[in-house]
Amino acid sequence: MLERLREFAARATQADLCQPMPAGWTVSAVLAHLAFWDTRASTLMRQWQAEGITPSPIDVDVINEVTRPLCLAIEPRAALELMLRCAAEVDALIEASDPAFLRQMETDGQTVHLNRGQHRRTHLTEIYQALGWAPDAQQE
Repeated sequence: MLERLREFAARATQADLCQPMPAGWTVSAVLAHLAFWDTRASTLMRQWQAEGITPSPIDVDVINEVTRPLCLAIEPRAALELMLRCAAEVDALIEASDPAFLRQMETDGQTVHLNRGQHRRTHLTEIYQALGWAPDAQQE
């Protein structure tokens, strides 16, 4: 999925990144949203590796509403670069993690989803639709 994001980044123009999306988002704000959630995952993973897995309850709807203005405030190209950097970081962390730790995260750290691609795929599909781009066959 990371390669799909990189291909999107290479293709997206400034106008594409500024394209409005539903609920007051823009393409770049959605990318910043992805960066936020990937950063949350990598931050908790590092904390849990050092201190053990503990609950980290969240209210996804509230967090998304609170972060939307922040995501909208980020310069579009910077949001794109941030999303790529955060995605690569969490993917590398997952790849380097002990399988037993990952299994424990699946059961005890339920608010961090290890399948980061699922979230990215959902939003990239929405972005393609907003831009009027043909669906990316490799996303499906």
